[in-house]
Formats: sequence, structure tokens, C-alpha cells
Amino acid sequence: MAESLTAAGHLVLLRGEKILLLRRFNTGFGDGDYSVVAGHIEHGESALDAMRREAREEANIDVRAEDLDFTHIMFRRRADGAVKVDFFFKCSTWTGHIENAEPDKCDDLEWFSLRDLPGNMVP
Repeated sequence: MAESLTAAGHLVLLRGEKILLLRRFNTGFGDGDYSVVAGHIEHGESALDAMRREAREEANIDVRAEDLDFTHIMFRRRADGAVKVDFFFKCSTWTGHIENAEPDKCDDLEWFSLRDLPGNMVP
């Protein structure tokens, strides 16, 4: 099978010593597990623009590009040869009121202590 590349962005939203996590629901991947705001980077879209879009789509907030702090990149290869690249950003400044903007894909949205994360998290 030909090798393909898929890119995704992950947004670590922080409020003091707490992190915002969403519990995946009805997505077909990791349902029932908590994750940060995340999503695929669309064709022609920068990682920063993807994070800003996902913040609006999933948490109903606006994030400025200059408030996104690049923290990590990870490459993964699946058994079928597909390659995944994940960009991680952290952010502690945004505008708007955080709420579950995708109840069809998320059934819980809450702040967790960085010292007491739930056991059911996306790997």
C-alpha cells in the first residue's frame, strides 16, 4: 500500500494548574476517552490556523495565533504504512466562554488538575 501522511493538531488549554479535556463520543476513535481539543489539519491550512479553527469548533473560543505556544511534534506509523504527524500547542489565553460546541462528538468537557488526570485518556 502506498504511504500517506495525515497531520493533526492538539491544543492543550491551560488555566493555572488545570487542563481542559473533552470526552470523545460517537466518533469511532477513542470513544469514552478524554483528549485535548484536537483535529486534522485540512489541506492548505497551517497548524496554527487548524488550532484556531478547532478551538472555535470544539470549545467555542477564539485563540490568537500569537497565543499558541508550539510544544511538541510526534510522528507515528500505522501497520498499513500510513504516517501520522501530530503538532502540539499550549495556550492559556483566549476569548469567549468555553462550552461543548460539538455535543454530537463530545459528551463531557471539564477542567482537570494536571496532578489528577482521568485514567481513560486517548493514548
